[in-house]
Parts: sequence; C-alpha cells; structure tokens
Amino acid sequence: QVQLVESGGGLVQAGGSLRLSCAVSGRTFSSSVMGWFRQAPGQEREFVAAIPWSVDLTSYADSVKGRFTISTNNAKNTVYLQMNSLRPEDTAVYYCAAARFMTASASGYNYWGQGTQVTVSS
Repeated sequence: QVQLVESGGGLVQAGGSLRLSCAVSGRTFSSSVMGWFRQAPGQEREFVAAIPWSVDLTSYADSVKGRFTISTNNAKNTVYLQMNSLRPEDTAVYYCAAARFMTASASGYNYWGQGTQVTVSS
C-alpha cells in the first residue's frame, strides 16, 4: 500500500518561499508519477505540478510556472515542491498524490496524502 505524508506547510508573507516535502512509502508501479495539487476553501482541487520518478520530465500549471519547482529524491523516496514568490492566491491546502501515468487530472491519482496548509499573507 502506497502511503504519502506531506510536511513543510505554514504561514509566509507574500513574496516569500516555502518547500513542501512528501515522504512516500510502499512505492509500486501504480505510483510511478508524483503530483502536487491544492484546494482553496470553496474551490475545486487543482493541479499544481507533476513529475515521474524515473524520467527527467515535469509539468506545471500555468499559474505556478516559473515560481514553483517539483523534484524528487529517489534515495529518500521523497518528492518536493519548492515554492518561491508566493502570492496570497497560493493559499490552500496542498496535497501530494501518486499516479500510474503522467496527468494533470486528479481522477488519475490513486493515492493521496492528508494535505498541508499553506497560507500566504499580503
């Protein structure tokens, strides 16, 4: 069973940075791709970024391109989301997720973490 545990959320001022981590246990073929999603109050969960474990390939939502960077550490079974130049509109619960294939659709992800709150003050 794949298990995901996020950490690194918190409160930061606009323009600041945070790094989220997602520790992955029980990796299988069904968790070949890792993604980050976010959900603000009253809004639907939206795609942020995705990356496969074994291929140098990344995908980003337009709203975070150039500010956020997704990366993996295979030795530590951990995926990261470095978030720079944060804006108040980035405030949300951020979720780590695992999928079999590269996709920006939440329905393609089979495993989810519990989420970590990111709050950006203006």
